Amino acid sequence: MSIYMRRVTELSVKGARVVLQGAIAKAEAMGIPQCVAVVDRGGNLLVFERMDGAKLHSQFTAIQKAYTAVSARVATGQLPFELAVGIALASGDRFATIAGGLPIMLDGEIIGAIGVGSGTDEEDIEVAEAGIAALKAVIDN
Repeated sequence: MSIYMRRVTELSVKGARVVLQGAIAKAEAMGIPQCVAVVDRGGNLLVFERMDGAKLHSQFTAIQKAYTAVSARVATGQLPFELAVGIALASGDRFATIAGGLPIMLDGEIIGAIGVGSGTDEEDIEVAEAGIAALKAVIDN
């Protein structure tokens, strides 16, 4: 391969739908309506769903959590408050300071991210993890 190119693995829309369906199934089992967003490695929104009863403002935060997780390459909600707020302001509110965004890793490479919002931090993370687990389960089969 040339030094002028590189090969990357990226989440497809079909893969994003698997993540979304896994997350929604978990949220339904928990009885917690959620907003779920899945982005590709460039932060582009692939799929989104607002379950009936999910908080309206969580539509925005779910997308921002996914975008932040893929761009920062870490789970959201882990920075000290002052630093997180500063970065959020400097990024024009594109940086989510609250938990619920997780990068989607495959073979050590980030291929996309999921953002979940409308529950507690712990609930959002649990739903996001279920979405990622659903994708890994289909890939492993």
